[in-house]
Amino acid sequence: MTTTLTAAPTLFRFATAGSVDDGKSTLVGRLLHDSKAILSDQLAQVQRTSVDRGFAHGAFDFALLTDGLRAEREQGITIDVAYRYFSTGARSFVLADCPGHVQYTRNMVTGATTADAVVVLIDARKGVLEQTRRHLAVVALLRVPHVVVAVNKIDLLDFAEDRYTPVAAQVSAVAAELGIAHIYVLPVSALEGDNIVERSARTPWYEGPALLELLETLPARDELETPSDFRLPVQLVLRPQGGLAPELAADPEAAERYRDHRSFAGRISSGSIRVGDRVTVFPAGVETTVTAIDIAGAPGEEAVAPQSVSVQLADDVDAARGAVIAAAGTLPDATRTIDAELFQLDPRELTPGSRVLVKHGTTTVQALVAEIVSRRDLDTLAHEPATEIAVNEIGRATLRLSTDLAVEPYATNRETGSFLVIHPQDGATLAAGTVQA
Repeated sequence: MTTTLTAAPTLFRFATAGSVDDGKSTLVGRLLHDSKAILSDQLAQVQRTSVDRGFAHGAFDFALLTDGLRAEREQGITIDVAYRYFSTGARSFVLADCPGHVQYTRNMVTGATTADAVVVLIDARKGVLEQTRRHLAVVALLRVPHVVVAVNKIDLLDFAEDRYTPVAAQVSAVAAELGIAHIYVLPVSALEGDNIVERSARTPWYEGPALLELLETLPARDELETPSDFRLPVQLVLRPQGGLAPELAADPEAAERYRDHRSFAGRISSGSIRVGDRVTVFPAGVETTVTAIDIAGAPGEEAVAPQSVSVQLADDVDAARGAVIAAAGTLPDATRTIDAELFQLDPRELTPGSRVLVKHGTTTVQALVAEIVSRRDLDTLAHEPATEIAVNEIGRATLRLSTDLAVEPYATNRETGSFLVIHPQDGATLAAGTVQA
């Protein structure tokens, strides 16, 4: 596959996923090592441990660079999401190294949620497995902007193009079934470093970029998404307490601005806001004007997602934590019913009649699982009738809420279209959900 490379911004978030023994930890370790993102003392420790494990002098186990938990090192598997930070001359990266075991698929959901790209590893000898389908289904449903499939262990197939091509075709077919519009597929050898940081001379038939070269040039999510309307879930209502600070008291204009005011603080989930903009406050239904914006305690004229701000409004609005301030005329109709895609994260099954809590933005409401509509069969990728959703499964359900919420389809707004399902007694997160259109 030939890829046109373009300029890229500074920060890029990506996650890695793959089935057990596909070489994911080795790939991540090789990527960090060859991009010179490993400190010398860490490298020396890994070399000593590798020798103890029987590696030849000068060689080492790249997986040791990423498997940080003791249980991971002892079992040779990745259990939890590990975040790594490194940079090259082109950009800085935040890497979420996700587990491959089916029992830890829920951790992979966590790592992929905020990613600009997901790199899915495949063993070239095995092709697409059920866990591969599961990972690709997750990234499709989460609408991750870029999906990269690294066909690993190409060295064990003697770098043969005719052995790689059927696997690449299989990947493309699964991506098409899942509705992934574009997918990058490249042959790599994590163990020997082929097409990881630099293009390999041993795959002359592959004309695309190396993995790191691709990650350095893909546009981040913010560059691709159409700007969303302004949304500010209210986290805290601020009122002045005590006297003014001396520097404010000495400035009559500032003193007037801060005396006897009420402001609404939170993190902007989408869009931008300027002083003078008209906004609607949910659930009060009041339309008013933004009169002041504070960012980190200093006045500003404009703020954008994901900044944390406090805003003052022209009218006295009855709003508390859980309210939403939105660009005027853009709020969806309030609803007490959510049709959702659920990613089950807890061993306890979700069944019709289950009483749960739904956390949406800064508000948490009581809810009832009214219906389990279907469950995705990860072999056929189709939805099949179901009466429960078990751990690591993906299914569709209808939730009835005790209070109106201003939710939006996930396809329209990733922030206001996502939520958590929480156990009402112990507070555990049962499932992550996305609102369906």
